[in-house]
Amino acid sequence: MSVLEAWYMDESTEDKRLPHKLHPNHPVSLQELQDVGVWYWKLNADIYEHDPELQKIREEKGYSYMDIIDVHPDKLPDYEDKLKTFYEEHLHLDDEIRYILDGRAYFDVRDKNDRWIRIAMRKGDMITLPAGIYHRFTMDETNYTKAMRLFVGEPVWKAYNRPADHFEIRRKYVDSLKCS
Repeated sequence: MSVLEAWYMDESTEDKRLPHKLHPNHPVSLQELQDVGVWYWKLNADIYEHDPELQKIREEKGYSYMDIIDVHPDKLPDYEDKLKTFYEEHLHLDDEIRYILDGRAYFDVRDKNDRWIRIAMRKGDMITLPAGIYHRFTMDETNYTKAMRLFVGEPVWKAYNRPADHFEIRRKYVDSLKCS
């Protein structure tokens, strides 16, 4: 079973689908991700429809709404435009929960010092990004992922592009970083 891989990104503006690792690489541990509020689980995506571990997480966290999205040029209308939108640095007023059922993708999050951390998501990886964290999403070179999107209650799709520091949830998130 593979473990989640994350690292600090370089400053390159090359193709966003490339890994963008620093040289030498500066890996980021699960503890460092937790320090910025990102939580991770490794699940068996082959049994997601009947996985008792996923069901337990959903019940404990209150993830009552779920849908599945195929992100691929042949499956997602306006694929390139959607990827541009997903890659815009933004935050949400609610947690963002994603579970990769197939394929691969990247989530980038800001650390306490506003540096980008890239999280390589693969089949079976599930993460929660806290409300108020600046982040973005992109594909890797394979251009394919199938992901489950989970929400507490009704789905909230609204993203607020940076700057969005005026939101109370952003202030609460920043304050939480000072305490950890």
